[in-house]
Amino acid sequence: MNGSYYPNPTFPNATNDTSFEDNYYQNKAESMPMEQSYIENILRLNKGKKVTAYVSFPDSNDWRDSRFTGIIEEAGRDHLIISDPTTGHWNLILMIYLNFIDFDEKINYSHAYSEKTF
Repeated sequence: MNGSYYPNPTFPNATNDTSFEDNYYQNKAESMPMEQSYIENILRLNKGKKVTAYVSFPDSNDWRDSRFTGIIEEAGRDHLIISDPTTGHWNLILMIYLNFIDFDEKINYSHAYSEKTF
């Protein structure tokens, strides 16, 4: 009730510092091998470039086929984030709906055996 009957547990050397957690996950991500064939890695290599992403939403009549134009901001295993500097809009696109991407400039591409620019 007021904390006098059942005292709150305390743990020796316990802190609210999350730096261990942050460092753990950062080191874990850096130590993971980069699979060069994944589209997410190709998109990461081209971060900052202007693209047009073509997507299809098969369960929607209004949004069946769409395209989004903007700058690649981030890419993950299951998503792509692009921003449109002319409108200020940011779009989170799920990879499951992504058909293909058009680049407005040369593509940076890294393979396990070579580094190429197309």
